[in-house]
Amino acid sequence: MNIRIEILYKSSKGTETTFISDEMNPEKALLLAEDLERTGRVKNMIFYDNHDTTWMLKELRKYVQSVDDEPHNIVVFFDGGFDVGTKHSGLGCVIYYEQAGKQLRVRKNALVEELNTNGEAEYAALHLAVSELEFMGVHHIPVTFSGDSQGVIKQMNDEWPCYEEELLRWIERIESKVEELGITPEYKLVPRKRNREADHLATQALNGVEIFSNSEVE
Repeated sequence: MNIRIEILYKSSKGTETTFISDEMNPEKALLLAEDLERTGRVKNMIFYDNHDTTWMLKELRKYVQSVDDEPHNIVVFFDGGFDVGTKHSGLGCVIYYEQAGKQLRVRKNALVEELNTNGEAEYAALHLAVSELEFMGVHHIPVTFSGDSQGVIKQMNDEWPCYEEELLRWIERIESKVEELGITPEYKLVPRKRNREADHLATQALNGVEIFSNSEVE
């Protein structure tokens, strides 16, 4: 969820005007709001979320306190690789998130044998990431999914049609799980160099190296 702030400001000489901020995460919005409140010149302050639902400062404080102990501000990177010779697929995902005031990262990969194309491997890697989010207890928040497969990102954003039955099944499986978790997804295309971590995990899986870690990010 992102928040924008609408402020009715009164100058020391009594002049009033309204300011509307850019969108920001709830934690940043709360910090700015409390700082503005201390000036004593803000006559009224209203917060709007992505759905144009209004929040008051007290409600925003309560929300930020409630989510601090749960995973939030989540960004996922995923990648899949397919070895034509062995018919094996390597899946990799990296999940960056915040929890209890810490910046954390999950790294996970998997070796899969029943897929037939690189396209399927890419979708399977995305599904692996969504399954890991479920295991982490993520629900009813926005999540950004970043990948370097133009086909996957465009199709998940309904910008390109998908005619392959195998891929359609993966799309339906992913969308069903995302909806079940109440996640609001944003699918973002990134250059391969920004997806190296997930790509490396997929390659390690193909080489028989299993990875799982959950650690704090410096």
